[in-house]
Amino acid sequence: MPPTTPYAGKFSSCAPYSNNNNHPQPHSPYRNGTTSKPAKENIYNGAYSGSENPYDIPQPHGCYRSSSVSSVTAKEHHYSSHYAVSENPYSPPQPRSPRQHSSSCPGRAYRHTTTSTSSGSGSGSSSEQSCRNNNNAPAGKARLYGHGITASYGEMCYHDNSLVSASLEALIQHLVPTVDYYPDRSYVFTFLLSSRLFLHPYELMTRVCHLCVEQQRSGDALLDKIRFREVAPKLVQLLTEWTETFPYDFRDERMMRCLKDMTHHVARGDEYSWRAMQQMTQRLIKRLSALGQYEEAVAALNAVALERPASLKSKQASGQRSDVLSVCDDPFILAQQLTHIELDRLSFIGPEEFIQTFAMKDPLENHKGFFRKRKTSNLEAYVNWFNRLSFLVATEICMPVKKKHRARIIEFFIDVAQECFNIGNFNSLMAIITGMNMSPIARLKKTWSKVNMDKFEILEHQMDPSSNFSNYRTALRGATQRSETAHSSQEKIVIPFFSLLIKDIYFLNEGCASRLTNGHINFEKLWELAKQVSEFLVWRQVVCPFDRDRRILQYLVTTPVFSEDELHLASYESEGPENNMEKDSRRSLRSSLLHRENRS
Repeated sequence: MPPTTPYAGKFSSCAPYSNNNNHPQPHSPYRNGTTSKPAKENIYNGAYSGSENPYDIPQPHGCYRSSSVSSVTAKEHHYSSHYAVSENPYSPPQPRSPRQHSSSCPGRAYRHTTTSTSSGSGSGSSSEQSCRNNNNAPAGKARLYGHGITASYGEMCYHDNSLVSASLEALIQHLVPTVDYYPDRSYVFTFLLSSRLFLHPYELMTRVCHLCVEQQRSGDALLDKIRFREVAPKLVQLLTEWTETFPYDFRDERMMRCLKDMTHHVARGDEYSWRAMQQMTQRLIKRLSALGQYEEAVAALNAVALERPASLKSKQASGQRSDVLSVCDDPFILAQQLTHIELDRLSFIGPEEFIQTFAMKDPLENHKGFFRKRKTSNLEAYVNWFNRLSFLVATEICMPVKKKHRARIIEFFIDVAQECFNIGNFNSLMAIITGMNMSPIARLKKTWSKVNMDKFEILEHQMDPSSNFSNYRTALRGATQRSETAHSSQEKIVIPFFSLLIKDIYFLNEGCASRLTNGHINFEKLWELAKQVSEFLVWRQVVCPFDRDRRILQYLVTTPVFSEDELHLASYESEGPENNMEKDSRRSLRSSLLHRENRS
């Protein structure tokens, strides 16, 4: 299959940059006679030939890309819910009968074709419409719709054995385990993820635990104890999945109090389940402690990074500041260290933070504090890291006095960006491109005239926003498929352009109603939200295989960077204003920054 992008092969690795002025120019993979350098090519173990794009993999035509992740195998114990790194918690289960006819939960089957139009209807019969038309159907009754079957069971509506809508009460009841029933894992993940759009996690946990206990009551104390002992392992399993997939929910003291109460309740009936609850709580506390330490570390690093560079009154004064080339002159090594930072910060983003951004728009009146306090802090910190890296790149380019030094910095970051692309680190790649496209950098025409633009234009094309980032999405699909069939830990790395991921989830939420006209929850929307978030969970679990260089990492996260105004002024100091508008801008910036310095 011919490449769908102009990238005709994996970029050759870049030679380290020396600090002398006669360093060789980076070679473009498009120049005739250019061959890939053998250095560091073993990152892919020779998996890709020189004429092959590592991300240009033919994709099947269908609504969804079929996942190669196998379904979850049966647990040896109810409490062993530690997931493998490559395991998707949302792996599609096999379709089953509705709960009213079986103890199993009807799992979601991915539909690769849309429902056919009924003859003479004049419009497509979507599953949503099918559900609406069957809301009053008797429980257990099914109707044919095109080539699919739509059925209603009480207040739950299915299409081809896939849950498409239900009342909130029915969905909560569907989550509650019984002696002979445990909800499908994909349903557990999906509902725990998106239920916060409709009620507080504490309310959900309280109701689930209450229902689980009340369903075992018969009026006979001895019989109640026996029945609860039978259901306790499944309740522990549900709470284990909750605490390990959504541990940040338990930063709420009420959630921890409810968990403690259930531990005491379980202890009265089943010692084995009580021990499992104890172990689960210990793992949860350890995770929350690590989160607290991470947040404190990020806050401390940000405080150091807020320090401003030396005054820009004299460009010569900036020459005393160390630049990125004095810390690391190898673009491959710098790309590895950027990947460390990306994966570290990704690992602390909770899946619920994506949904919490929507819940913050219209929080429940009684729980405004919960929704607004620390519920998206890790997601926001990761977005801030992207912005910092962009400003760091721009700062490094603006600092040198001589244009040949600025050109060398630009070429170095271009090579770092191409190494990020080879690794699968699309977020750092986009941050570097963004930094070099900032107006203070873009206006340095004399500097850019010294730069070999071939590779930069290729990278810009890969991240071109036209057609909804179609080139990037093709590369991302290829990287994802490579990760699923990886033969080495390096090949597992997929770091998406994070702002676009958030945008996709945002528009999915905004473009689909959460409730249907009959008041039911639109569960098809919840399936789609879970599908996107679960893919992110697989990516964030990858452990970075590269060696850490603490000196480089420290520089990347703490070295001071210019503000936007400081960047503009530094740009004018590098290459003077070209017209009266720029002269006025420089005069205004100098006055403004001088006023700020005097005030501070």
